[in-house]
Amino acid sequence: MLAAAQRLRRRDEFTTALRTGRRAGRGAVVVHLTLPSPHDLDQPASAPGAASATPPARAGFFVSKAVGNAVVRNQVKRRLRHLARERLAILPGGSTLVVRALPAAADSSYQRLGIDLDKAIAAARNPRKGREVS
Repeated sequence: MLAAAQRLRRRDEFTTALRTGRRAGRGAVVVHLTLPSPHDLDQPASAPGAASATPPARAGFFVSKAVGNAVVRNQVKRRLRHLARERLAILPGGSTLVVRALPAAADSSYQRLGIDLDKAIAAARNPRKGREVS
């Protein structure tokens, strides 16, 4: 289970992550990753008593009806939530991760979902290299 501070809950949080984040799909998942800008991390606390720590990385999940019935969707969501909890620690504070399960996630094993999630996060973290023009 994710801590309350690590969960995306509101529609506008999901929308912002989907519009501004980098998208990468691997296997049975698609991730949208929004990393904080260096400018955001350098801001001092506004009040003298305010906490100077950066906000934690947060995650949200989309599992549509295309994945399966309610039992299957909830099983996929629980697996993804557990996998994401382990991976949020490696993301910088203030990051937002939205994981969308594709229909293939219903038949994927826990290990396969973990591998797909790792590859998708790695692809979203690394900027795409442009093609060379000759």
